Amino acid sequence: MISVTKLDGKKYWLNPHMIESMEANPDVTISLLSGKKIVITDSPNDVIDRIVEYRRRIGIYKNEL
Repeated sequence: MISVTKLDGKKYWLNPHMIESMEANPDVTISLLSGKKIVITDSPNDVIDRIVEYRRRIGIYKNEL
């Protein structure tokens, strides 16, 4: 799980394998495979960095080299 911050300032833990897309217009909106959308204050680059770190931590990146 990765942490993101919703617009109300609350932390939200998200399974990065469920992310379908991410848009910045201007708020960052994450669309999940379930169809749910989450608007966050984190930058897209921060979210991507957290996903990469998460995948390293669980060992998935080795299969992607």
